Amino acid sequence: MTARVLVAGATGVIGRVLIPLLSARGHHVTALVREPSGAAGLGPDGIVVADALDAEAVRAAVRSARPEVVVHQLTALRGPTAEGLERTARLRTEGTAHLIAAAEAAGARRMVAQSIAFATAPRGGPVLTEDAPLHIDAPDPGWAITAHAISELERRVLGAANLSGIVLRYGTLYGPGTLYHRDGAIRGAVARGRLPLPEPATGVTSFLHVEDAARAAVRAVEADTDGVFNVADDDPAEAAVWLPEYARLLGAPPPRTVPTPLAERLLGWLTAHQLTAMRGASNDRIRQALDWKPSIPSWRPGLAAD
Repeated sequence: MTARVLVAGATGVIGRVLIPLLSARGHHVTALVREPSGAAGLGPDGIVVADALDAEAVRAAVRSARPEVVVHQLTALRGPTAEGLERTARLRTEGTAHLIAAAEAAGARRMVAQSIAFATAPRGGPVLTEDAPLHIDAPDPGWAITAHAISELERRVLGAANLSGIVLRYGTLYGPGTLYHRDGAIRGAVARGRLPLPEPATGVTSFLHVEDAARAAVRAVEADTDGVFNVADDDPAEAAVWLPEYARLLGAPPPRTVPTPLAERLLGWLTAHQLTAMRGASNDRIRQALDWKPSIPSWRPGLAAD
């Protein structure tokens, strides 16, 4: 069944892939953007303009779009900067509240919201389910804010009085527009031999191509299931595996090893956490409930692709 769908965050790395996929499925798609020029080339059926942190502007924009389903892909990340993390946290708290209120006022029936699978606390096995606790007690203030914002987003979406809600916890994204793609910061660091490997490098990353992230969002739009779902590929990998392989695929020198205590000083807390302590994400639940599976089951053939 087709629907009227509003995509908030339409110009992001997932939104740009999602809109054509939804249109190809016959949905009527409206893009919510801060600047009309940002929607050039996206090809939606309609465009509405609002800053997600402006409640009245969001309400007016959503009312004019008359969506049945609202897809929340809002972030402000251009690398792990303090400013980007802070604004994204506001989008996940204040922006989510504004979207929910506007969607309910406009008569929408469903919300699909973006979350992240790697915000779980580094406790338990190497690969965790959706029931694992979030890392709200992270020692890094920026990451603690992120985990709190994710928790608030999920609580609001799943607890909305007049909307069915589904939360997609995406794995670490790669593909066009990401940190691992051409001109991306992580790719550049690996290519120049400037991303060292802590010893031991036991942090686990669950990767996800942006196309598979968008495909999961399409499934969520069309499903009648609520809840929280990890969206990740089938090949969670320790940093000791994926980082040297990524360097090899790029034709870069093998990453030099450094003691774990030095890694945080060299790389910052978040990157050191990814390489030493992060947990992967099981995709069993979304496979069973939404009949989704990654079209790119492993990061290995595509992480270094242009």
